[in-house]
Formats: sequence, C-alpha cells, structure tokens
Amino acid sequence: MRLLLLAPFLAASAFAQGAPTSWSAFGTWFDSVSRAAQVVGGSAVLVQEGRIVARHHYGLADRARNQPVNERTLFHYGSITKTLTAIAIMQLRDRGKLTLDDKIVRWIPELRQIHDPYGLRDSITIRMLLSHSSGFQNGTWPYGGETWQPFEPTTWNQLVAMMPYQKLHFKPGSQFGYSNPGYIYLGRVIEAISGDPWEAYIQKNIFAPLKLDRSYFNGTPYYLAADRSNNYTIVRDSATQQNVLRENGRDFNPGITIPNGGWNAPLDDLAAYVAFLTGSPAGDSSMPARFDAVLPRRTLTEMWQPVVPTGTQQGVTSSLGLGYFLMKDATSEIIGHTGSQAGFTSFVWVNPATNTGVVVAFNTDSNVRGTPQYFTPIMTRALELLRAPAPRTSSSRNTPR
Repeated sequence: MRLLLLAPFLAASAFAQGAPTSWSAFGTWFDSVSRAAQVVGGSAVLVQEGRIVARHHYGLADRARNQPVNERTLFHYGSITKTLTAIAIMQLRDRGKLTLDDKIVRWIPELRQIHDPYGLRDSITIRMLLSHSSGFQNGTWPYGGETWQPFEPTTWNQLVAMMPYQKLHFKPGSQFGYSNPGYIYLGRVIEAISGDPWEAYIQKNIFAPLKLDRSYFNGTPYYLAADRSNNYTIVRDSATQQNVLRENGRDFNPGITIPNGGWNAPLDDLAAYVAFLTGSPAGDSSMPARFDAVLPRRTLTEMWQPVVPTGTQQGVTSSLGLGYFLMKDATSEIIGHTGSQAGFTSFVWVNPATNTGVVVAFNTDSNVRGTPQYFTPIMTRALELLRAPAPRTSSSRNTPR
C-alpha cells in the first residue's frame, strides 16, 4: 500500500442537443466532490428519450497506467445486477413457469435449515425475496471475513453449509430488510426452471435482445480488457494512521453472488438499459419489439409499484417494488437501484414520466470513517436533474426516429 495522494485531475464533459444547462454545473460540482473524497475515477451519463445527451468523465481508470476514464471504460455495477435477476423472474412469471406467491422452499428446500423463530419459513414467497421483505440476512457471509477467505462464497454448497447457522431476522413479509442471499436464491430458481446457468440465461434473454454487447460477468473478455477500470479502496494504515489507497485489481471473482452483483459494462450499455426502462427506442425500429420480448410495459409498471416501505427522508418517500427502489415526492416518481462491490460504486435512476435517466459509476470506495463523502451527495444532485422538467423532443415514446 502507498500513501493516498490526490488523483491527477482529468475531467471531460460532452453534450448533445437537448442537454439541460444544469449539466455543466453538475459536472463541475461532480469533480469537486470527487477530488475531496480522493476518488480515482468516475463517469456519468444523462439519457433522454433513449439517447445519451450528456456525459462527464473524471480522473483515471487505472492510476499505475495513467489511463483516463472515457466512454469505453468498463465499470462494475454491483447490486444493480439485482434488477436483471428481477426481470428474469418476471419473464418466467409471464410465461407461466412460476408465480410470485410460490414458496421459495418449493424451489430451494435447503432453506428449511435456517433457524426460524417465527415458524414461518414455509410461507416465504418469491415476491418477498424480490421486495427484500423475506427476513433473510443481509450479507452473504454470516461473519466478519478474513483476508485469506475468498471475496465471496464461490460455490452453492458453501451457502448451504452455512444455512443451519443463519436465522430469520424478522417475520417474513412484515418489513424491509435488504438481503443479498435472497437474490442468490432467486438466481437458483431461474436456473432450475430454465436449465441454463444464471449468466447464460441473462445473456440470452436480456443482454442479447437489448443489444448490450459489452456487458458481461466474471473475467473481462480479452477484446475488452484494455478498457477495464481498476478499482480502489481507501483504508487506514495502522502503522502511520494515514489514509492509503489499496488497489484491488482490474478483475475479481464475485463467486456465487453474481445474481446479486456481477454486472460489468461501459456506461453506454447502462444507457441502453435506461432506454429499455423508459421504452425509448432512440431511432432503432427493431427495438420496440425487442423491448416487449424482454418485458412488456405492463410488467415493468407492475414492478414499480410499492410493496414494502423503506422510509421517508427530506420529503421523499422511499419504498421497494419488485427489484427496484422507488422514490416519490410531491412532483415525481423515480425508480432505480444502487450498487457497491469491491471498490466500485454506482447508481442508475430513471424518471419514467419524462423518459429520462442518469447513470453514474465510480472506481473508488472508502472504509475509513470521517473521510469526505461523495456517493450520496452526488446521487442526491443527480436525482435533482431527474426531477427537473426534461427538454422534450418532437418524437414520442416508442416511435422510431
């Protein structure tokens, strides 16, 4: 490890017709907050009517190589991956392969080993897992973790072996309680029904029809390797009591947890995903049919209905739908998800009423208390962009342009 020095300042913004004037101020502020927090690199895009209308890059994808962040840079999106798992479950539901009220023990009987102080294990449904209201624990490991342990459990039998030493943390269906293992269990359901490994199912049924051709899981494909961002964690050196930057490596193995956090891609692929969520084909006449083949609009709308509340803060009511967080204030409803894994952090938020979305990714996180915050302030500012009235083009939703 080495002393944490300020990353060289590299920032670039690009605009297209229709970008709001507030984007320039957002980019300047983005850089200031990122520098103060010692972020090595980050990137943001604003999407309207299925097109990227503004983008901003900050810093370096790899410090040792002096490699700047640009539009090709590949980030890792952590728990945003859960929305892919949720879409896959809804695809299978729409095709009559399961119901949201199916009991999870029907598909994963091993879960009966988990300690159940409420006597309700057999009542936990797929709907509860999608909405993080099952009572299952948050972390995949049920203990603190050691440096010699793998980053995440690598095989299903490891999770099963730990089940007798876990417990339900609250009465199923009674409240919100974020659960990473819950989405691993949903991934197992997808595999059991489809006969495909989870990664293959997502590639065939979401990535391919949406033309997300630089999205992948696990190790980076050789032809994309030059664009992969490294990732970094700010830690406290116990000897010097100074912050240092730990380089985590360009690739890492999420193990068995890929259905809850395995998506890698450039921001352009996430922008194409936003186009799908807003139903905006951006001039590609093949996309409306592809959107419907992935999920019809009525099913997406169903996923964006509140299932369990998660709290209210500064006039914004937050809840969980089926795989998506929902935020509602007096003027707008916004849906999306955040992600954090290894040193990568990210978020994607969409305002369906204005066909507008924003995607932001960083390659640096901190586990040092008291260091300047960057993620929540930047996300809050990005959400303000979505709540503002969006410039409208002459075309309408789902109309080829």
